[in-house]
Amino acid sequence: MTDNALVSQLCGFSLTTAEILYRLPDHNRLLQSYIWQDYDMAPRFPKLKDFLAFWDENLEGPLYRVRVAHKRLISPTEFDFVEGELRLQ
Repeated sequence: MTDNALVSQLCGFSLTTAEILYRLPDHNRLLQSYIWQDYDMAPRFPKLKDFLAFWDENLEGPLYRVRVAHKRLISPTEFDFVEGELRLQ
């Protein structure tokens, strides 16, 4: 079984966290916070945009603000395959 997070990072995705503030449907003056986290492609963030479009179309709480943070953990240039074999007995 492959580790999807590692494969995503090797393909250029980075861990993305978004803090989504939205207004409560019944009380427009109150804000609620939601944290979203996934591996996404910076700087366009297609997965986050799809999630926000879904939110806008299907959920009642109107969006107020979205703050995004991302960190590239592994890039393809940092990961090298080394030829050779080391045996421990």
